[in-house]
Amino acid sequence: MIVLEDILRDRGSRYAAAVGVVRNRAEIDAFLAALRSRRRFAKATHHSWAAVLSEGGPLKNDDGEAGAGAVILKMLEREGLADHIVTVSRWYGGVHLGGDRFAHIVTCTRAVLAAQRTTLDGPARDG
Repeated sequence: MIVLEDILRDRGSRYAAAVGVVRNRAEIDAFLAALRSRRRFAKATHHSWAAVLSEGGPLKNDDGEAGAGAVILKMLEREGLADHIVTVSRWYGGVHLGGDRFAHIVTCTRAVLAAQRTTLDGPARDG
């Protein structure tokens, strides 16, 4: 699991992202549980995610951040990255961000995919 913390902040909201290898729904659930078990991530307001499974196709979940999963999924599909999950976590800062939140989700997804390419699925890295 590669985790990038505090990628950006906007009007009190904070964003982080994570990427990891998953091959089925059980591994997705285990990935999300591992992420949420981190003290800081347990307090996040949203954990939006998407994955493209070789056997199972595309899966996504907005976790209350309407449309976020679809944005992440589209980027994963463009990247051609199967059997990986990308999660974008947000700690709500009290101000609605409107459409800006989609730009933030794109920024976070881009950053964590770049980190994944750089490490070539090497040792786990926490940032």
